[in-house]
Amino acid sequence: MTDMHPLDGERIAQLCRAIYDNLREQIYAAAAQEGFVDLRPSHSNVLRHLDPAGSRIVDLAVRADMTKQSMAYLTDALAKLDYVEIRPDPTDGRAKLVVLTPRGHDAVATLTRLSLEAEARIATRLGKAKLDAVRDGLAEIRGVLEKPGQ
Repeated sequence: MTDMHPLDGERIAQLCRAIYDNLREQIYAAAAQEGFVDLRPSHSNVLRHLDPAGSRIVDLAVRADMTKQSMAYLTDALAKLDYVEIRPDPTDGRAKLVVLTPRGHDAVATLTRLSLEAEARIATRLGKAKLDAVRDGLAEIRGVLEKPGQ
């Protein structure tokens, strides 16, 4: 058995990022074929973090690990495309609330369906047991990273 240098293979972070990027590109390309031609993968930073009743821009920025300014830019772009509406927060007049429009709800439903279909294709290719084992392993790694030293 030969000793492998830690940098000889792809690291977990590289593999996870490549998988995420690939899936996101495929899903958004499929969404474009279904009529959402103006959606971009970067829009997922808003869409996947929005609460059903709407979210403040500052909260979206924290969830997406972005600056408030970058999140405001994305939400403004999505508002111009009629995916979200930006309105005053009823609980704090200084804050802005981002809420999905009917078109935004359709887009999120489509992206969710396409994501589930992508996972189903992976399960067909790898087999459900293997995909479940990969998912369990990744969840375990996430747990280790979220609670270091335990």
